[in-house]
Amino acid sequence: MAKRKPSRHVVREPVQVYLAADDRKLLDSLARATGLSRAEVLRRGIRSFAATAQSIKSPMLGFLDAMAREDWPEEVARRHDEILAEIYRSP
Repeated sequence: MAKRKPSRHVVREPVQVYLAADDRKLLDSLARATGLSRAEVLRRGIRSFAATAQSIKSPMLGFLDAMAREDWPEEVARRHDEILAEIYRSP
């Protein structure tokens, strides 16, 4: 029996999305203007949003980056409560 070649087609799965009337009009308008299907407009929109959202750092990562740039005393791990209290009480 001959082996099957792996398919080069992308397997897509259906997704149901509920849109407000104005969003549906916008989607239809974009599809007409670009000549793309509504599904392709949505796919490209998701990819565009993902590229933007992935560049946004979480607040915690921002805080950790800021703290890594600070000059902390060597004993900060052992005396963290005292050191933070001193920092917050300083004028």
